Amino acid sequence: MPIRRVWIEEGCISCNLCEDLVSEVFEVPAGETCRPKKGHEKHLTANPEMDERIQEAADSCPVEVIQFEAE
Repeated sequence: MPIRRVWIEEGCISCNLCEDLVSEVFEVPAGETCRPKKGHEKHLTANPEMDERIQEAADSCPVEVIQFEAE
């Protein structure tokens, strides 16, 4: 099912795993916590490969703060 929205809940430990897995969608600026990149929505276009990568990032997050909404 296509992912249409992603967000990060409080508690990120800035491990950079999400950015390593899906750099088109997530960024971890130096000294800050993870956040969705500006313009990341253009990558949420029902692309099954991208959906899988976002799901992998969410499943791999050690503090489980990556959230997404699917259609």
